[in-house]
Amino acid sequence: MNNQIKRINTNHSFIFFLFCNIFSLITFNGNYFFFSPLICLFLILSIGVSHGSLDNFKGKKLFQVLGIKNFYMFYFSYIAISLTIIVLWILIPTISLVIFLIIASYHFGKEDTQFLINENSYFNQFLFFLKGCLVILAPLYFHFDETIFLFKLLLIENEIFYEFLNLVEKNKIVLFGIILSTLSSILLFIKNFEFKKMTIFLDYFSILIVNYYFSPLAAFTIYFCFLHSIRHSISLISELDQNNLKNGLKLFIKKALPLTILTATFCLIGLYILNNSYNFDNSVVKVIFIGLASLTFPHILLEYLIEKNEK
Repeated sequence: MNNQIKRINTNHSFIFFLFCNIFSLITFNGNYFFFSPLICLFLILSIGVSHGSLDNFKGKKLFQVLGIKNFYMFYFSYIAISLTIIVLWILIPTISLVIFLIIASYHFGKEDTQFLINENSYFNQFLFFLKGCLVILAPLYFHFDETIFLFKLLLIENEIFYEFLNLVEKNKIVLFGIILSTLSSILLFIKNFEFKKMTIFLDYFSILIVNYYFSPLAAFTIYFCFLHSIRHSISLISELDQNNLKNGLKLFIKKALPLTILTATFCLIGLYILNNSYNFDNSVVKVIFIGLASLTFPHILLEYLIEKNEK
């Protein structure tokens, strides 16, 4: 089954690579309504959020292993962590953003690559982090001013932070980071080589292409929804039914729909509240990134606890 997942993910990466090339040319450097902030929000609240909408089933599995019978504690803990992240973002936005970007880099690198890697060493974990950094560094390299503007929309008003980023940009440190990310992809590719690892470079060039042609928000949406989320969903579908992926897909949609709708509802409520103080597009950006941060932390913690207890 592992070989089948590798083949599906390789085909998915190839299709995504073609999509990035063709659509980038059609949209003329991203100046097209398909990826307005509203469309980005819709895609993230549907395709993007759904890849974490089986966390309640994973939580039930974890609680069974730990011998905890009161499953309502899972929902309470998950929501409490999410709300804590939102509060911390309001109180210490700069620190929250930096921590989120670091954790997100590792998460993206690992989730997009680990199906190709058998060895779970600390060195490979470090390579996953460097590989995932490309998602964060590419928009800074290609659209520095727009990325800084996004940070400011996320309540980041620390001038020292922006002075540091300007210093980083002037000294080509972002480019150096991209080079390190490139080297990590090369090392992951050549270690225990097999042809299916071409997926690594298809993904690498796809991320660069979308960030070159599109705004940071649009580029992130394309990557997050159509590469990262779909890839994670493929693994969940295979877990639900290893022998029949079509049935696994049906089960996935059925199981993911309730939490996807619930999460989207809360985000829309948040958007309504924010829209009273900010303009609509700015409110959308806040909901997307602060909302994703609040969901990412409990999601990653759950994945870590499950992986640790499975070992």
